[in-house]
Amino acid sequence: MGIPVIGCDCPSCLSDDPKNDRMRSSVLIETGTHSILVDSGPDLRQQALRHNIRKVDAVLYTHCHLDHIAGFDELRAFCWRREDALPMYSSKSCLDELARVYAWAFSPDNLYKGYIKPGPKPIDAPFTLGNTTITPLPVLHGAVETIGFRFDEEGQSSIAYIPDAKVIPQSTRDLLDGLDHLIIDCLRPEPHPTHLSLPESLDIIDQVKPKQAWLTHVSHETDYALEESRLPSNIRFDYDTLIIT
Repeated sequence: MGIPVIGCDCPSCLSDDPKNDRMRSSVLIETGTHSILVDSGPDLRQQALRHNIRKVDAVLYTHCHLDHIAGFDELRAFCWRREDALPMYSSKSCLDELARVYAWAFSPDNLYKGYIKPGPKPIDAPFTLGNTTITPLPVLHGAVETIGFRFDEEGQSSIAYIPDAKVIPQSTRDLLDGLDHLIIDCLRPEPHPTHLSLPESLDIIDQVKPKQAWLTHVSHETDYALEESRLPSNIRFDYDTLIIT
């Protein structure tokens, strides 16, 4: 829901700590050849303006929940200077849902130059963008098919991004070997039916052993400063505007 939450007077929502001011989760991956956006949440306009994002070469979707797709129409700004469609990679079920919700954009009658032009690309195996290998990471997150992504570029860092999950199957954990950075769901300290809690996230980190782990998709029910003070230095809560080089 972002922090502060509408109508909430909890300590996180009333905090003056800028790290408690959180938009909906998303990342931009910049490689030597591509600018890759993961998810287009409802805060995309503000996020793009804040970071002066002027070019997106591809969009990857983790799943079709609204906090990850509701900024879809903002992507039109990245289509104005393109002659071809904007590639969108995800599971077939997610792309089908995008086509249902935003039927006007996917319609063959969408010829107006000012509109977004989606180029759906269903994936179920690793693929490449430039010199970057991207591996989909299937996870369990409620009843919606959901994936994270691993990014590998020869001679560069390996990064995995899993913002929404409750269970990470062993087959997916096996794909997380040798990571430099793992960015993983951590909604709150207490258990939740569809998201990883802090203890669950820490168990996964302990198994896959990335060099550095970042906890994301953090709710207002988390006192991040208190919880982070108890963690080892290689595990940190992420925050809006964080840049990992």
